[in-house]
Amino acid sequence: MSTRIAFLKGHGTENDFVIIPDPENAIELSPAAVAALCDRRAGIGGDGVLHVVRSAAHPEARAMAAEAEWFMDYRNGDGSVAEMCGNGTRVFARYLQRAGYAGEGDLAIATRGGVKSVHIAKDGDVTVGMGSARLPEGDVTVSVGDRSWPARNVNMGNPHAVAFVDDLAHAGDLLSAPPVSPASAYPDGVNVEFVVDRGPGHVALRVHERGSGETRSCGTGACAVAVAAARRDGVEPAHTGTPATYRVDVPGGTLVITERPDGGIEMTGPAVIVAEGEIDTEWLENAAR
Repeated sequence: MSTRIAFLKGHGTENDFVIIPDPENAIELSPAAVAALCDRRAGIGGDGVLHVVRSAAHPEARAMAAEAEWFMDYRNGDGSVAEMCGNGTRVFARYLQRAGYAGEGDLAIATRGGVKSVHIAKDGDVTVGMGSARLPEGDVTVSVGDRSWPARNVNMGNPHAVAFVDDLAHAGDLLSAPPVSPASAYPDGVNVEFVVDRGPGHVALRVHERGSGETRSCGTGACAVAVAAARRDGVEPAHTGTPATYRVDVPGGTLVITERPDGGIEMTGPAVIVAEGEIDTEWLENAAR
Protein backbone atom coordinates (compact mmCIF):
# COMPACT_ATOMS: atom_id res chain seq x y z
CA MET A 1 0.00 0.00 0.00
CA SER A 2 1.30 3.46 -0.83
CA THR A 3 1.89 6.03 1.88
CA ARG A 4 -1.02 8.08 0.56
CA ILE A 5 -4.49 7.07 -0.55
CA ALA A 6 -6.42 9.28 -2.94
CA PHE A 7 -9.94 10.27 -1.95
CA LEU A 8 -12.74 12.57 -3.04
CA LYS A 9 -15.72 13.96 -1.15
CA GLY A 10 -19.15 14.20 -2.74
CA HIS A 11 -22.82 14.44 -1.92
CA GLY A 12 -26.27 13.86 -3.38
CA THR A 13 -28.87 16.12 -1.76
CA GLU A 14 -26.41 16.43 1.14
CA ASN A 15 -26.17 12.68 1.70
CA ASP A 16 -22.35 12.80 1.74
CA PHE A 17 -19.69 10.24 0.99
CA VAL A 18 -15.97 9.63 1.09
CA ILE A 19 -14.99 8.26 -2.33
CA ILE A 20 -12.00 5.88 -2.50
CA PRO A 21 -10.89 5.12 -6.08
CA ASP A 22 -9.37 1.62 -6.10
CA PRO A 23 -9.84 0.06 -9.56
CA GLU A 24 -7.88 -3.11 -8.80
CA ASN A 25 -9.31 -3.64 -5.28
CA ALA A 26 -5.87 -3.23 -3.71
CA ILE A 27 -6.94 -1.24 -0.64
CA GLU A 28 -8.25 -3.12 2.38
CA LEU A 29 -11.02 -1.14 4.05
CA SER A 30 -11.85 -2.71 7.39
CA PRO A 31 -15.04 -1.66 9.21
CA ALA A 32 -12.88 0.31 11.66
CA ALA A 33 -11.10 2.10 8.80
CA VAL A 34 -14.41 3.05 7.18
CA ALA A 35 -15.77 4.33 10.49
CA ALA A 36 -12.60 6.39 10.99
CA LEU A 37 -12.90 7.94 7.53
CA CYS A 38 -16.55 8.83 8.13
CA ASP A 39 -15.91 10.37 11.56
CA ARG A 40 -16.90 14.03 11.23
CA ARG A 41 -14.49 15.26 13.88
CA ALA A 42 -11.46 12.99 13.68
CA GLY A 43 -11.76 11.89 10.04
CA ILE A 44 -12.96 13.24 6.71
CA GLY A 45 -16.64 12.88 7.54
CA GLY A 46 -19.45 11.23 5.63
CA ASP A 47 -22.57 9.12 5.78
CA GLY A 48 -20.69 6.33 4.06
CA VAL A 49 -17.80 5.28 1.83
CA LEU A 50 -17.99 4.69 -1.92
CA HIS A 51 -15.22 2.21 -2.70
CA VAL A 52 -14.75 2.39 -6.49
CA VAL A 53 -13.61 -0.99 -7.84
CA ARG A 54 -13.69 -2.65 -11.24
CA SER A 55 -16.27 -5.43 -11.08
CA ALA A 56 -13.81 -7.97 -12.42
CA ALA A 57 -11.47 -7.25 -9.50
CA HIS A 58 -14.00 -7.78 -6.71
CA PRO A 59 -15.19 -11.26 -5.68
CA GLU A 60 -18.72 -10.01 -4.95
CA ALA A 61 -19.05 -8.39 -8.38
CA ARG A 62 -17.22 -10.62 -10.85
CA ALA A 63 -20.46 -12.22 -11.99
CA MET A 64 -21.73 -8.76 -12.98
CA ALA A 65 -18.57 -7.69 -14.83
CA ALA A 66 -20.01 -8.43 -18.26
CA GLU A 67 -22.89 -6.03 -17.57
CA ALA A 68 -21.13 -3.33 -15.55
CA GLU A 69 -17.44 -2.44 -15.55
CA TRP A 70 -17.59 -0.70 -12.17
CA PHE A 71 -18.72 -1.97 -8.76
CA MET A 72 -19.94 0.31 -5.96
CA ASP A 73 -18.58 -1.39 -2.84
CA TYR A 74 -20.70 0.69 -0.46
CA ARG A 75 -20.14 0.87 3.30
CA ASN A 76 -22.28 2.61 5.93
CA GLY A 77 -20.73 5.22 8.19
CA ASP A 78 -20.27 2.69 11.00
CA GLY A 79 -18.28 0.42 8.72
CA SER A 80 -21.04 -2.10 8.02
CA VAL A 81 -21.68 -3.34 4.50
CA ALA A 82 -24.85 -2.22 2.70
CA GLU A 83 -26.63 -3.69 -0.30
CA MET A 84 -27.28 -0.42 -2.06
CA CYS A 85 -27.36 3.37 -1.70
CA GLY A 86 -29.39 5.42 -4.17
CA ASN A 87 -27.77 8.80 -3.54
CA GLY A 88 -24.42 7.05 -3.44
CA THR A 89 -25.04 5.58 -6.89
CA ARG A 90 -25.58 9.06 -8.33
CA VAL A 91 -22.40 10.36 -6.70
CA PHE A 92 -20.54 7.24 -7.85
CA ALA A 93 -21.64 7.99 -11.42
CA ARG A 94 -20.54 11.60 -11.09
CA TYR A 95 -17.10 10.39 -9.96
CA LEU A 96 -16.83 8.08 -12.97
CA GLN A 97 -17.70 11.02 -15.22
CA ARG A 98 -15.14 13.28 -13.52
CA ALA A 99 -12.43 10.62 -13.80
CA GLY A 100 -13.12 10.10 -17.49
CA TYR A 101 -14.55 6.59 -17.10
CA ALA A 102 -18.03 7.67 -18.22
CA GLY A 103 -19.65 10.50 -20.15
CA GLU A 104 -23.10 11.99 -20.51
CA GLY A 105 -25.67 9.36 -21.29
CA ASP A 106 -26.24 5.84 -20.06
CA LEU A 107 -24.03 3.53 -18.02
CA ALA A 108 -24.38 0.51 -15.73
CA ILE A 109 -23.10 0.25 -12.17
CA ALA A 110 -22.85 -2.99 -10.23
CA THR A 111 -24.02 -2.99 -6.60
CA ARG A 112 -24.77 -5.64 -4.02
CA GLY A 113 -28.41 -4.95 -4.90
CA GLY A 114 -27.77 -5.85 -8.55
CA VAL A 115 -26.78 -3.89 -11.66
CA LYS A 116 -28.27 -0.39 -11.77
CA SER A 117 -28.93 1.57 -14.96
CA VAL A 118 -27.81 5.20 -14.71
CA HIS A 119 -28.29 8.22 -16.96
CA ILE A 120 -26.14 11.35 -16.66
CA ALA A 121 -28.07 14.28 -18.12
CA LYS A 122 -26.63 17.39 -19.75
CA ASP A 123 -28.22 19.55 -17.05
CA GLY A 124 -26.17 17.74 -14.42
CA ASP A 125 -28.89 15.67 -12.81
CA VAL A 126 -28.37 11.93 -12.59
CA THR A 127 -31.16 9.37 -12.93
CA VAL A 128 -30.79 5.91 -11.44
CA GLY A 129 -32.94 2.94 -12.35
CA MET A 130 -33.58 1.60 -8.88
CA GLY A 131 -35.27 -1.64 -9.92
CA SER A 132 -38.65 -2.56 -8.50
CA ALA A 133 -39.88 -2.61 -4.94
CA ARG A 134 -40.90 -5.64 -2.94
CA LEU A 135 -43.62 -5.24 -0.33
CA PRO A 136 -43.31 -8.02 2.23
CA GLU A 137 -46.57 -8.98 3.89
CA GLY A 138 -47.30 -8.42 7.55
CA ASP A 139 -48.11 -5.44 9.77
CA VAL A 140 -45.24 -3.26 10.96
CA THR A 141 -45.29 -0.56 13.64
CA VAL A 142 -42.81 2.27 14.23
CA SER A 143 -42.55 3.98 17.62
CA VAL A 144 -41.00 7.14 19.01
CA GLY A 145 -41.54 7.76 22.71
CA ASP A 146 -45.21 7.21 23.52
CA ARG A 147 -46.31 7.59 19.89
CA SER A 148 -46.59 4.77 17.37
CA TRP A 149 -47.70 4.51 13.76
CA PRO A 150 -48.47 1.71 11.30
CA ALA A 151 -45.72 1.50 8.70
CA ARG A 152 -45.39 0.07 5.21
CA ASN A 153 -42.67 -2.54 4.77
CA VAL A 154 -40.90 -1.74 1.48
CA ASN A 155 -37.74 -3.40 0.23
CA MET A 156 -35.68 -1.53 -2.36
CA GLY A 157 -32.81 -4.01 -2.27
CA ASN A 158 -32.47 -2.80 1.31
CA PRO A 159 -35.23 -2.71 3.95
CA HIS A 160 -37.44 0.27 4.81
CA ALA A 161 -40.29 1.02 7.20
CA VAL A 162 -42.35 4.00 5.97
CA ALA A 163 -44.57 5.78 8.48
CA PHE A 164 -46.91 8.65 7.55
CA VAL A 165 -47.09 11.20 10.38
CA ASP A 166 -48.72 14.58 11.02
CA ASP A 167 -45.50 16.42 11.83
CA LEU A 168 -41.87 15.54 11.06
CA ALA A 169 -40.95 16.67 14.57
CA HIS A 170 -42.74 13.54 15.81
CA ALA A 171 -39.72 11.56 14.58
CA GLY A 172 -37.76 12.88 17.55
CA ASP A 173 -34.01 13.45 17.35
CA LEU A 174 -33.35 10.23 15.38
CA LEU A 175 -30.01 9.85 17.15
CA SER A 176 -30.85 6.21 17.80
CA ALA A 177 -32.86 3.80 15.69
CA PRO A 178 -36.62 4.12 16.23
CA PRO A 179 -38.11 0.87 17.58
CA VAL A 180 -39.83 -1.19 14.89
CA SER A 181 -42.00 -4.20 15.61
CA PRO A 182 -42.10 -7.04 15.06
CA ALA A 183 -38.30 -7.26 15.11
CA SER A 184 -38.56 -10.41 13.00
CA ALA A 185 -39.68 -8.26 10.05
CA TYR A 186 -36.18 -6.80 9.79
CA PRO A 187 -33.58 -9.32 10.99
CA ASP A 188 -30.71 -7.22 9.61
CA GLY A 189 -31.99 -3.83 10.77
CA VAL A 190 -34.03 -1.25 8.87
CA ASN A 191 -34.07 2.27 7.49
CA VAL A 192 -37.03 4.19 8.94
CA GLU A 193 -38.75 7.03 7.07
CA PHE A 194 -41.18 9.51 8.66
CA VAL A 195 -43.32 11.22 6.02
CA VAL A 196 -45.68 14.20 5.80
CA ASP A 197 -47.75 15.46 2.87
CA ARG A 198 -46.87 18.75 1.20
CA GLY A 199 -49.42 18.65 -1.61
CA PRO A 200 -50.63 16.42 -4.46
CA GLY A 201 -47.76 14.18 -5.49
CA HIS A 202 -45.49 15.99 -3.04
CA VAL A 203 -44.20 14.66 0.28
CA ALA A 204 -41.35 15.36 2.69
CA LEU A 205 -39.39 12.97 4.88
CA ARG A 206 -36.89 12.52 7.64
CA VAL A 207 -34.95 9.29 7.79
CA HIS A 208 -32.91 7.20 10.18
CA GLU A 209 -30.51 5.10 8.10
CA ARG A 210 -29.29 1.94 9.76
CA GLY A 211 -25.62 2.23 10.50
CA SER A 212 -25.56 6.00 9.92
CA GLY A 213 -28.27 7.64 12.05
CA GLU A 214 -30.31 10.54 10.67
CA THR A 215 -29.01 11.61 7.27
CA ARG A 216 -29.79 14.60 5.08
CA SER A 217 -31.13 12.33 2.35
CA CYS A 218 -31.73 8.69 1.48
CA GLY A 219 -32.29 7.74 -2.15
CA THR A 220 -33.69 4.26 -1.58
CA GLY A 221 -35.75 5.75 1.25
CA ALA A 222 -37.25 8.36 -1.09
CA CYS A 223 -38.16 5.53 -3.50
CA ALA A 224 -39.73 3.50 -0.68
CA VAL A 225 -41.73 6.55 0.37
CA ALA A 226 -43.01 7.13 -3.17
CA VAL A 227 -44.03 3.47 -3.44
CA ALA A 228 -45.84 3.61 -0.10
CA ALA A 229 -47.53 6.91 -1.01
CA ALA A 230 -48.76 5.55 -4.35
CA ARG A 231 -50.42 2.60 -2.57
CA ARG A 232 -51.91 4.86 0.06
CA ASP A 233 -53.20 7.29 -2.58
CA GLY A 234 -54.68 4.57 -4.80
CA VAL A 235 -52.43 5.33 -7.78
CA GLU A 236 -50.37 2.14 -7.92
CA PRO A 237 -49.04 2.15 -11.51
CA ALA A 238 -49.50 -1.60 -12.00
CA HIS A 239 -53.23 -1.07 -11.42
CA THR A 240 -53.76 2.29 -13.14
CA GLY A 241 -51.45 1.67 -16.11
CA THR A 242 -50.03 5.18 -15.60
CA PRO A 243 -46.67 6.13 -14.09
CA ALA A 244 -46.79 7.69 -10.63
CA THR A 245 -44.36 10.53 -9.91
CA TYR A 246 -43.71 12.05 -6.52
CA ARG A 247 -41.58 14.99 -5.53
CA VAL A 248 -39.85 13.95 -2.33
CA ASP A 249 -38.32 16.70 -0.21
CA VAL A 250 -35.45 15.56 2.01
CA PRO A 251 -33.56 17.79 4.44
CA GLY A 252 -30.79 18.20 1.87
CA GLY A 253 -32.89 18.97 -1.20
CA THR A 254 -35.42 17.35 -3.52
CA LEU A 255 -35.57 14.06 -5.40
CA VAL A 256 -38.05 13.12 -8.11
CA ILE A 257 -39.25 9.51 -8.01
CA THR A 258 -41.23 7.83 -10.80
CA GLU A 259 -42.68 4.33 -10.64
CA ARG A 260 -43.69 2.83 -13.99
CA PRO A 261 -46.53 0.36 -14.64
CA ASP A 262 -43.95 -2.42 -15.12
CA GLY A 263 -42.72 -1.79 -11.57
CA GLY A 264 -39.46 -0.08 -12.49
CA ILE A 265 -38.55 2.91 -10.34
CA GLU A 266 -36.39 5.85 -11.40
CA MET A 267 -34.82 8.40 -9.09
CA THR A 268 -33.54 11.75 -10.37
CA GLY A 269 -31.49 14.29 -8.47
CA PRO A 270 -28.20 16.16 -8.22
CA ALA A 271 -24.75 14.73 -7.55
CA VAL A 272 -21.79 16.91 -6.65
CA ILE A 273 -18.05 16.35 -6.11
CA VAL A 274 -16.83 18.99 -3.67
CA ALA A 275 -13.21 18.12 -2.89
CA GLU A 276 -10.34 15.73 -3.43
CA GLY A 277 -7.15 15.00 -1.58
CA GLU A 278 -4.98 12.33 0.01
CA ILE A 279 -5.32 10.23 3.15
CA ASP A 280 -2.25 9.54 5.25
CA THR A 281 -1.93 5.75 5.40
CA GLU A 282 -0.27 5.79 8.81
CA TRP A 283 -3.15 7.81 10.25
CA LEU A 284 -5.69 5.41 8.77
CA GLU A 285 -3.88 2.35 10.06
CA ASN A 286 -3.69 3.83 13.57
CA ALA A 287 -7.29 5.01 13.50
CA ALA A 288 -8.47 1.56 12.43
CA ARG A 289 -6.86 -0.25 15.39
